[in-house]
Amino acid sequence: MRMAARWGMGRMFINEDKAGIIRNIKVFALDMDGTVYLDESWIDGAREFLERIEESGRSYVFLTNNSSKNPQNYVKKLHRMGLDVGEEKIITSGQATIFYLQRNYPGKRVFLLGNDFLKAEFEHKGIILDDVTPDVVVTAFDTSLNYKKMCRVCDFVRAGLPYIATHPDYNCPTKNGFVPDAGAIHAFIKASAGREPDHIIGKPNKEIIKYLLARIDKTGDEVMMVGDRLYTDIAAGVNNGLSSMLVLSGETKREDIARAKIKPQLVFDSVKEIIPFL
Repeated sequence: MRMAARWGMGRMFINEDKAGIIRNIKVFALDMDGTVYLDESWIDGAREFLERIEESGRSYVFLTNNSSKNPQNYVKKLHRMGLDVGEEKIITSGQATIFYLQRNYPGKRVFLLGNDFLKAEFEHKGIILDDVTPDVVVTAFDTSLNYKKMCRVCDFVRAGLPYIATHPDYNCPTKNGFVPDAGAIHAFIKASAGREPDHIIGKPNKEIIKYLLARIDKTGDEVMMVGDRLYTDIAAGVNNGLSSMLVLSGETKREDIARAKIKPQLVFDSVKEIIPFL
């Protein structure tokens, strides 16, 4: 059983690893926005953090719930920011959803509420897309959403088709604030069709962690989930047998931790503060 983050004198120990958890980690699964960058600016020390991981003989992957972008999008973005990595470093909820469909609905026709990037990725992996007579409904963060699509997806959900969602996030952070994400789309569908998704794949749920571990060929005790959100990143680690580290460079603030039901094992102000422990 994993220990929660340590508390002392009514406070959590910040920027410490008294139990030596980090030294046993082989792979760091990193959230992206709010953890290593904000928009297209690196968080202070993030580049050095990534370099030090690899210098220490460990590795990292980026694990994101955002299904509006495919791995190629992220590779191009990171290249613009000065980091050249291959697609093997990128794991998305869209990829994890394809993995789930291939194992649970092989050969089935899918209505996909998603943008062209995600549709191309589904088709490339052999998923049959069908907007007329599908067997399964999949909803994602559709940045090309329109009213016609919403009517169509509600019809299929109302008819009782299996209903899968890529991830649960209600909002997506942008440089101008927030925009409605997949969870907001689920709320619209529930208001009209009366159903929540049957399965949600992305963080904090087990399906994306199953896909992560299959991709990197590691067991959960060798992996640390690092992120800035308690209810997705940290919950994904705590609930699925991974180590967990919260960074305070994004959404979560120190005062949020005391109120949270799920506690991280470790808390750092940012990834920069982790470097001495690698």
